[in-house]
Amino acid sequence: MMAVKFPEGFLWGGATAANQLEGAYQEGGKGLNLADVLPGGRENRLKLLSDTGFDFEMDKSKYTYPNHEGIDFYHRYKEDIALFAEMGFKTFRLSIAWSRIFPNGDETEPNEEGLAFYDRVFDELHKHGIEPLVTIAHYETPLHLIKEYGGWKNHKLIKFFERYVTVIFKRYKGKVKYWLTFNEINGATHFPLFGLGFSATSEETRLQECFQGLHHQFVASAIAVNLGHKIIPESKIGCMLIYAPTYSYDCNPENVMHAVEEGRLFNFFCGDVQVRGEYPTFIKRFFKEHDIEIDMHEGDLETIKEGTVDFISFSYYMSRTEKKEKTPEEIGEGNLIGGVKNPFLKASDWGWEIDPTGLRIALNELYDRYQKPLMVVENGLGAYDKVEEDGSINDDYRIDYLSDHIKAMGEAVEDGVNLIGYTSWGCIDLVSASTGEYSKRYGFIYVDKYDDGSGTLERSRKKSFYWYKDVISSNGENL
Repeated sequence: MMAVKFPEGFLWGGATAANQLEGAYQEGGKGLNLADVLPGGRENRLKLLSDTGFDFEMDKSKYTYPNHEGIDFYHRYKEDIALFAEMGFKTFRLSIAWSRIFPNGDETEPNEEGLAFYDRVFDELHKHGIEPLVTIAHYETPLHLIKEYGGWKNHKLIKFFERYVTVIFKRYKGKVKYWLTFNEINGATHFPLFGLGFSATSEETRLQECFQGLHHQFVASAIAVNLGHKIIPESKIGCMLIYAPTYSYDCNPENVMHAVEEGRLFNFFCGDVQVRGEYPTFIKRFFKEHDIEIDMHEGDLETIKEGTVDFISFSYYMSRTEKKEKTPEEIGEGNLIGGVKNPFLKASDWGWEIDPTGLRIALNELYDRYQKPLMVVENGLGAYDKVEEDGSINDDYRIDYLSDHIKAMGEAVEDGVNLIGYTSWGCIDLVSASTGEYSKRYGFIYVDKYDDGSGTLERSRKKSFYWYKDVISSNGENL
């Protein structure tokens, strides 16, 4: 393997989402959003995420709601940003909670307290020389829009989103250059509750509803790109995908073709629309075979064509191995997004297969297809961390994981990929989106908070904190 070299000005940093770290869920005029009604605990959350009958009501007698407190970034952002600066961050990916700006989502006037909070955060980042990278919608649909309108199934959400992005673009012009529209937009067909703000009416209607919701988001994203370029001429606005290179289980041509079809649908469909500005030809057959008919309004396709993104960002946690005919034992043995077990890969404590070479493959596949700048904006290892008697946290397993993945990125850069940034997921411990746990830790910074709600929220540096600081200061050359 060659020595790792990254371009000058490479954007090293970390990534978070408002609902997983801010807390203060009813402070500053904020309204309720989706994350506020998702309970904690792996079993509870994953069950409800796949439940078509989820009613979006809180039951504090039955469940805990860790997102309500998060890690209290809302009050401790200065302390946390100082720690990011100590590591040498060039950029920090965060999201704006839509319901802090428009508490219900459909108001005509924004909430000034919410706007002022992000002013303070952006000012603090700039004080330390850190470039904000802002996700506009990150699994935080206002609850009112879900209960009153049915989430992104409803065309009306496009106008509400347009109002929201217009306000934040005008407010943060001069403070935020890099924007992402919808987090992991292609994951919506797997977890529509996260991405689209609704539970499918039934399993029979799930695909129809998901792809209709995605169409509304494509239009909304394109509108946001055009508005951003107009309001902030120097802005760079990207899409954000969850990417998992799709391998065939073996060289059986039936399995190879199945892997190709699954990979195109998951990895490329949304990217083709947002980057190329049109629906890909392969989706027509899929829609036909699944009786999907997209209700398009006049001008939708023109809007999508005019609102293509400037760069592509994506999360990478795992690859995916596919087999056309699965035995009952093989179903469910793969990763979070499906497939079967890959016999060549080890897995994390949460069963996510670890595949650094898959990241090099992902970068090459995306760049070969689109020829647009790329950012890896999520990547990391969720693991149990142990605090030693002397207070140290020796997370060598995280260092090994990240080192292997960053080296793979370096190989992709040598391959000719235009990679402009890397933000490790959960740079500070936060609430897991998929399981609602504190114990699934990703951070370089340990937060004293536990699944039962106990803990002081005090911050401390893990061994990986100092390792990542060295990676950034050497621009990756010390790996």
